[in-house]
Amino acid sequence: MNKVILLAASLVVSGMFSGCASAPKSTAATTSAWKDARQMIVVMTPDWNATQATLRRYRRDGADAAWIAVGDASPVVLGRSGSAWGRGLSPAQANGPQKREGDGRNPVGVFAIGPAFGAATSLATGLQYLPMSASSYCVDVSGSPLYNKIVDAQQVGADAVKGASEHMRLDLLNANDHRYQEGFVIEHNADGAANGGSCIFAHLWGRPDQTTTGCTAMAYDTMDTLLAWLKQDDHPVFVLLPKAEYDRLQRDWNLPTP
Repeated sequence: MNKVILLAASLVVSGMFSGCASAPKSTAATTSAWKDARQMIVVMTPDWNATQATLRRYRRDGADAAWIAVGDASPVVLGRSGSAWGRGLSPAQANGPQKREGDGRNPVGVFAIGPAFGAATSLATGLQYLPMSASSYCVDVSGSPLYNKIVDAQQVGADAVKGASEHMRLDLLNANDHRYQEGFVIEHNADGAANGGSCIFAHLWGRPDQTTTGCTAMAYDTMDTLLAWLKQDDHPVFVLLPKAEYDRLQRDWNLPTP
């Protein structure tokens, strides 16, 4: 994939990711896109339509080392319609629903973890951090040249974010809405393919039973633990799979044993 560009205030951040491809011929080829990953977040869902799931953390010392569980499992909430195959580091799959813009589904697969973001000027995390402002948006308008990018309207202009519904400071629209107070980017559809889905994050939940539009939501304690643990230099990845698909792909994708 090409670069996802995130603009916040005067900061421009670029991340490079592999594109979707046909099924590889070997395990090594399959996992090469995340061979440098030393941290992995795994979200396993009961099935394609589940709106609640379990999150676990794993680490390893190198590409040939075994994944080791870190800490306890945590509950998370997913999109209102469940999940569907997304566009990330893992090869394209045909046996299931495919993620589309506005479908209310979380993208399934293996994805690079991008920058953290939030309302504060700084955050305790090993990820790159983008402070959001009143003029920060994620553009969810397919066809826009800024589709699937976080931008500052003061930089790109009001017309460039026209129609965008993902305001990155929800607390300024509603003082009781803290869902985007802390979070990080899940690099789905990094090249901005038309209608491929946009603005996929891990963020705080409003309530433990409140679904999202396709993001992974969690409690404050869970998010704080993840942000403090994640390190950009460890090339962390985010994995979301229904249990049956996890069981099918675990060996070929070199995923942790649940």
